[in-house]
Amino acid sequence: MDMPTKQQAIASNRDAWNDSARHHKDNPDWPVLLDEVSRADFSCIDDTLRAVLDEVGVEGKEVVQLGCNNGRESLSLYAAGARRVVGVDQSAAFLQQARELAERSPHDAEFIEADIHHLPAALHGRFDLALITIGVLNWMPDIAEFFAHVAQILKPGGAVVIYETHPFLEMFDPEAADPHRLASSYFRSEPFVQHQPIVYDGKVEQPAAASYWFVHTLSAIFTGAMAAGLQISHFKEYPHSNREALYDQYQQQTAQLPLCFTWVAVKR
Repeated sequence: MDMPTKQQAIASNRDAWNDSARHHKDNPDWPVLLDEVSRADFSCIDDTLRAVLDEVGVEGKEVVQLGCNNGRESLSLYAAGARRVVGVDQSAAFLQQARELAERSPHDAEFIEADIHHLPAALHGRFDLALITIGVLNWMPDIAEFFAHVAQILKPGGAVVIYETHPFLEMFDPEAADPHRLASSYFRSEPFVQHQPIVYDGKVEQPAAASYWFVHTLSAIFTGAMAAGLQISHFKEYPHSNREALYDQYQQQTAQLPLCFTWVAVKR
């Protein structure tokens, strides 16, 4: 497989997400979400992440969500007490959905189109808290470089909260004849490549821009963050899946894998 450069992978991922946005909106959950965000106490954040955010403290803080997708989690941060919320994503199509939701919301969230590797200077040193949720880290070709950009937009003493899929899951193929057989190395260096639209349930059988999903070990995540001047203050693994429904089959096993994790680091 010909490996793309970092810049080519980032650009192709952007195109893939822009193409996929219409498939996410063409879903019976969309009109329900439009109605729900009109409530001041709207939140789609699950109990696991909510507990971590409560521990870190959101009340009165200026918060940024990196890789905010359609903004539903960004808008949920107001229910946790955030004073100001900014969502950042490189997909213009998903940010259009975020702005549609924001128009229904009583809260004044801001959504910015930007590649995380080229964040506007106005965001530097601005935030008390950065939130990164499911399916962000693996779109990053270089995890250490990513954390350097995250640290750049935090105030001294600011925290980054991550709620992500566990990298152990990248070793399995949930659609294989034997989904419990190891299918890929934990230390895989080349990205997974997909040429169909990115959707969470099922597949859309039509061509799309290539999307590149990069595997990062826990050690790469930890050392990348520490190199960026982030001091890790919390790390916890969980037996439940926070990924697509296909991965639910890995829950409640006698020999249970860690399926997701929460992680907090503070800018020194």
